[in-house]
Amino acid sequence: MIIHNGIMNSYVMVTFVCLGVLVIGGLLIAMRLRHKYHPNLIGALIGGLLCFLLLEALPALT
Repeated sequence: MIIHNGIMNSYVMVTFVCLGVLVIGGLLIAMRLRHKYHPNLIGALIGGLLCFLLLEALPALT
């Protein structure tokens, strides 16, 4: 995919981030239902993923 516009680059990145959130969220829900993980562990995983998102993807948008 070749993107020549800076605004389109951020739209594509936001789209992939949303897709990643859906996939990771589905994975965490499946883990919770199948293995009966504690909700605090699931919350810690979500927090770690959001921290990674803020540290890695946000500077790429600016």
